[in-house]
Amino acid sequence: MVTPENIQKYIADGLSCEHIAVDGDGHHFEAVIVSQAFEGKRLVARHQLVYGALGDRMRQEIHALSMKTLTPAEWAQQH
Repeated sequence: MVTPENIQKYIADGLSCEHIAVDGDGHHFEAVIVSQAFEGKRLVARHQLVYGALGDRMRQEIHALSMKTLTPAEWAQQH
């Protein structure tokens, strides 16, 4: 079974991130991802970067993932 830690590692391995937090119950997951790579990109493009990092796992292992994708500046404004 996929764990939040697995998803966090998969994303970190494929995308340079300043912060990643993943929570979930094995079926539904929520992720907060902060990356400089999101700078200047719209929401769809940001999600595509994350899906690219997850690759085929998104279709095979991970069935539901909601994401909050932020740049470091956006993250700093919230915290």
